[in-house]
Amino acid sequence: MKKRKIVILTGAGMSAESGIKTFRDSNGLWENHRVEEVASPEAWRSNPQLVLDFYNQRRKQLYEVNPNEGHRTLVKLEDQFDVHIITQNVDDLHERAGSSQVVHLHGELKKVRSEHNEKLITTLEGWELKLGDLAQDGAQLRPHIVWFGEAVPLMNLATALVQKADIFIIIGTSLNVYPAAGLVYDAPTHCKKYYIDPHAYASQMHDVELITATATQGVPALVNQLLKV
Repeated sequence: MKKRKIVILTGAGMSAESGIKTFRDSNGLWENHRVEEVASPEAWRSNPQLVLDFYNQRRKQLYEVNPNEGHRTLVKLEDQFDVHIITQNVDDLHERAGSSQVVHLHGELKKVRSEHNEKLITTLEGWELKLGDLAQDGAQLRPHIVWFGEAVPLMNLATALVQKADIFIIIGTSLNVYPAAGLVYDAPTHCKKYYIDPHAYASQMHDVELITATATQGVPALVNQLLKV
């Protein structure tokens, strides 16, 4: 018997309870720099060392945290469903928890690529990427991250997954970051929709069940409910 398809969209709130710190302070800055100054092609061209420092700090932090109960509980759905996770997060906590099908819309923190060839991707050993670290084509390695102003290469794949979903679950995202937020409109009419977030509201979607809770609270409750159906 063919398994029903669950597609899950996760955002920063999914990893927040693991201790992943937001890179923006309350004033919207990182060490007095606007985010665009450390996460854009223009920033890379004008000050690559600053960009490397920023992502090295993010990467170092990732080695110090672990998946939380929300990540771990999602894995249980794979026993009964065909589960695909689409994440806006660049951490690897879904994979470390055991999820087998994960699409990273905005790139992956532990991977790096040639600055001249976006298909020359490799996994970085350790957390530090330096100027002078070169790809196979001799170009400088850069973070494998989708920066502000860059296209989202896996968006078509994500859209195709959502269009075939029987159940669509949104966890820990404000639905303000596009194009990812637009995925809520791609779910088919028969699809059952759930939105887990402490600030969840339904203006973006019709026929959605709101679960006003954090990931570690809301995910286990929903997973238990779905596995009993």
